[in-house]
Amino acid sequence: MDWYSLVFEMIDMRSFSNLWYWIALAVMWSSVSHFVLGVPYDLVTRAEKSEEADADLTLIVGVNVRRIHYIVHSAGLWVLGFTFFLLTTLAITGFFYGVEFSQAVFLLAFPMSGVALLSIFTADKILAGELVGEALRKRLRRHRLYTQIIGMISIFITSVWGMYQNLMIGLPG
Repeated sequence: MDWYSLVFEMIDMRSFSNLWYWIALAVMWSSVSHFVLGVPYDLVTRAEKSEEADADLTLIVGVNVRRIHYIVHSAGLWVLGFTFFLLTTLAITGFFYGVEFSQAVFLLAFPMSGVALLSIFTADKILAGELVGEALRKRLRRHRLYTQIIGMISIFITSVWGMYQNLMIGLPG
């Protein structure tokens, strides 16, 4: 038995049965729900108690919102086109041709595109409203809640699909 056969026999290289895929999924959603528009959520909670933290929050949110606005208005159509191309390619190769790696990446990337759209809409609302203080914190809390809902649905669908794939590949015949 050669070395490569031994390694591939010991370590399952399929996506949904690989522990690293599930760790990456958990870390991705944990990070996305912790950083709201690029701002750590603990800063949002500290801003309720401290005026200095509130000023920091307003400053950091302002920088990130203007950055998102600039990216959307300067390269937004290119990013949108490339994203649709990538998601379509992953969906076709994954679900039509049965490539498990493409399915796994699609189940990571598709919900993140929803979070990106949510971030763009939230950034536009913050930029248009010049929100500060409690109104800004409320908007960021709502954004985090919606992100967590998207994450819960995504993790549920990914886990159900992953179990289905593992059962179908594991069954004889």
